[in-house]
Amino acid sequence: MAIQQDISIVQIEDAIAALGHEERARFERIFAVSSTLGRLVPPDAMLPWIVKQFGSVEATTEQKIIKITNNVTLEGVLFNWLRSSRPMWRHEIDLDKELEDGPPDPLIDPYNGTPEDLFGRVKGKYCVTASNIAKFDAFHGLVVFNERHPLRFTREMLHDYVDTGGRWGDLAHASDPEAKYYIFLWNCLWRSGASLLHGHAQVVMGRGMHYAAVEYLRQRAAVYQAHHRFNYFNDLFLAHESVGAAFEKDGTKVIANLAPKKENEVLLLAPFVTTSLKDRIYETLECMRDRLGVTSYNLVIYTPPWSETPESWEGFPCMVRIVDRGDPSSRTADIGAMELYAASVVSSDPFVLARSLREAMAA
Repeated sequence: MAIQQDISIVQIEDAIAALGHEERARFERIFAVSSTLGRLVPPDAMLPWIVKQFGSVEATTEQKIIKITNNVTLEGVLFNWLRSSRPMWRHEIDLDKELEDGPPDPLIDPYNGTPEDLFGRVKGKYCVTASNIAKFDAFHGLVVFNERHPLRFTREMLHDYVDTGGRWGDLAHASDPEAKYYIFLWNCLWRSGASLLHGHAQVVMGRGMHYAAVEYLRQRAAVYQAHHRFNYFNDLFLAHESVGAAFEKDGTKVIANLAPKKENEVLLLAPFVTTSLKDRIYETLECMRDRLGVTSYNLVIYTPPWSETPESWEGFPCMVRIVDRGDPSSRTADIGAMELYAASVVSSDPFVLARSLREAMAA
């Protein structure tokens, strides 16, 4: 049973200590949690600026930093809310104006502005596919949204985007039965790596083995299963649920990741791409956009292979990861040397995210 849901990340050690023996053992199989205090002595000349920027001098002179590492995947994060108040250079953006006055948009007329795959295009109600002109892999397509503005999506549109990507995957797999490793991904706005403002997702279907990050996760989950005789993904959910950072709705597990890639990472787990999973994707994006003010994000859907493989995928669910990529009006990048070569540094609170998701989904 989940503990109180109104805690913050700085209280996580107390929350773990309050768990029952079985719950705590499960949590500590997956996560290593510790804290430290960062201290500093500012000069008097800095004090007015510190108060203006951070609210008080005391907030900076002793800072509690939480370190969480996923023992299975070795994804690690350092939480310090003060990082969100760092000075940033920003410029105002108007997406409608950017769409109207920006560079030529090849996606505005995809039938003439984009190539098609050898098996043709897949047309949905709210989108159409194209073949990517500069490919990641042999099968690499686009799902081009009819709605140019990437943040103007409805539940029905989101369902159609995912379904159209899946139909593209069916055709790619039928064209080459050895192409069986599928990913759907959506980079929203330039902070996320999108080169075009016009709303679009990407779909890829690989051969030989799954993409490296997915294959690594499969291998680590298999080792966990062999060592502990429990399914990693189920334990991952239960560990989050035990501290109030996860819940289930209509068969889809919703997790505010305690070891996120960056701010506000959500994990969604389901047996396959169900209607419930698509609803939870929509509700997560709606919550981020309308409640948390997130406008740039990365979304990926991992699925197990689409036909038999030499390696075992038993117990591996359909998995969605969605992460906030920061304010598009900020010139400062959200990923630096720490994220690339050490551990993620995050200012958002997974427990605040979990509460927002729970309220948005009325779960």
